[in-house]
Amino acid sequence: MLRARRIVVKVGSSSLTTASGGLDADRVDALVDVLARAHEHGNRERGTAEEPVEIVLVSSGAIAAGLAPLGLEKRPTDLARQQAAASVGQGLLVARYTASFARYGLRVGQVLLTADDASRRAHYRNAYRTLEQLLVMGAVPIVNENDTVATAEIRFGDNDRLAALVAHLVRADLLVLLSDVDGLYDGDPSKPGTSRIAEVHGPEDLTGVEIGSAGKAGVGTGGMVTKVEAARIATGAGIPVVLTAARHAADALAGRDTGTLFHRTGRRAADRLLWLEHASSPRGAVTLDAGAVAAVVDRRTSLLPAGVTGVEGDFAAGDPVDLLDENGHIVARGLVNFDARELPRLLGRSTRDLARELGPAYEREVVHRDDLVVLTG
Repeated sequence: MLRARRIVVKVGSSSLTTASGGLDADRVDALVDVLARAHEHGNRERGTAEEPVEIVLVSSGAIAAGLAPLGLEKRPTDLARQQAAASVGQGLLVARYTASFARYGLRVGQVLLTADDASRRAHYRNAYRTLEQLLVMGAVPIVNENDTVATAEIRFGDNDRLAALVAHLVRADLLVLLSDVDGLYDGDPSKPGTSRIAEVHGPEDLTGVEIGSAGKAGVGTGGMVTKVEAARIATGAGIPVVLTAARHAADALAGRDTGTLFHRTGRRAADRLLWLEHASSPRGAVTLDAGAVAAVVDRRTSLLPAGVTGVEGDFAAGDPVDLLDENGHIVARGLVNFDARELPRLLGRSTRDLARELGPAYEREVVHRDDLVVLTG
């Protein structure tokens, strides 16, 4: 943590807005004060070399910020009004950040993502290049889900998970999740007898822990469940996570003891595989015979047409699809090389025969092993 030079910070709606909707300028400025100081003097505060710390901010709050201007008393449940609120609120949110960071001579850049952007190889490469260039040029990227166009099928669902994926995408050294709760507790923190969990080394440390839902503010979509899941994603990819309250952001960024520290549990994976597993929405499914399941799951090989017995959905080449066993259980997910209309006539046939009959373009895998992530076994 003390050596972290690139940090992704995620802040929730409840830490930026009032319960009735609308941005709280004082809260935004207080957060920016901390981030700007870390950006300029972070390593010096840690007692190491005086190099700027790069900050990527994943910020919720667009929908919440748009409630009051549109006369909405609470977060709407229908998608159309959520998108309208996000449309109004996103501009207000970025304008507030722009003005606040300008006090320190820092520029910000807005990056809006959907899960569809994340699950397609070309799109996530573009996202990486944009974020990397903003950091190289000394700007602070402000990342949010593109709520104005996202639908139920292409949503991340919460910005905690988005933050974990962005941390992996930008090769961050640390992920800091800021909330209105000062860490993970072994029960309801509002009840006596519960205590804060200082460190989590793996899933076994959470056995029997009651993880609560969304906070009391009612303006966000996440909760402790989504934060723990985000921590699982990030730590599994080799990125430690600090979960704490927004008021303790300075302590978290300076490496001081605060909140809950989730230790890394795995190593960095290929970008597209992490996004494929955690951010993609499958457009369909293909059913595998027992031999193909064993090849894909146990031997980590590509999926060939000979091992496919069925096709579901309406997908195009390059879309993510689930791979099912003979009982309909999901065993893997991958980017398919054929669309749903042409795949049925290839089932059960060898690539050599297909190439001889249909041409060399058909001598290829249904899903290549480099574009496949196993979800079981």
